Amino acid sequence: MFIQTESTPNPATLKFLPGKVVMQSGTADFRDAEEAGATSQLAGKLFGIPGVIGVFYGYDFITITKDDADWQHLKPAILGTIMEHFMSGAPVMSGPVGEVPEGEEEFFESGDETIVATIKELLESRVRPAVAQDGGDITFRGFRDGKVFLHMKGACAGCPSSTATLKHGIQNLLRHFVPEVREVEAV
Repeated sequence: MFIQTESTPNPATLKFLPGKVVMQSGTADFRDAEEAGATSQLAGKLFGIPGVIGVFYGYDFITITKDDADWQHLKPAILGTIMEHFMSGAPVMSGPVGEVPEGEEEFFESGDETIVATIKELLESRVRPAVAQDGGDITFRGFRDGKVFLHMKGACAGCPSSTATLKHGIQNLLRHFVPEVREVEAV
């Protein structure tokens, strides 16, 4: 099994491509070992590697976020863990995925359904594929008073260039197609 790695715009994250489907649908973002171990044996093992502070699953990739540890020391352990897991044939997820934590449901005013549908379509067709190439994901959280609220995950969470991506890329795109959008903000 050959696992490729790709750098991301976030120097604290690296994208691992195992050449297999990781998540058939949706994504999974783990920010602590306890949460990871409850739903993914692989993520639990990855958090067992000193220096790993985030694991994100996309369709065909795994993005790892590190603390101040050096990639040169982390990569061999991460590659070995991913390879061992996929060679075992065990599922990537063992628990429920895709549940929205309480208090994180989508929000928007009644009457804004058409605007929200257009925003979601633009995010799905134009933004998410580009963000996935960089090892992350972005999801709609809400729309209120002309402001779109988005949740950034994986390599995008904490990325130094994420503010520029939001303000110059996504905000300009949405404003062009949806005149009601004034601003975009990460939550």
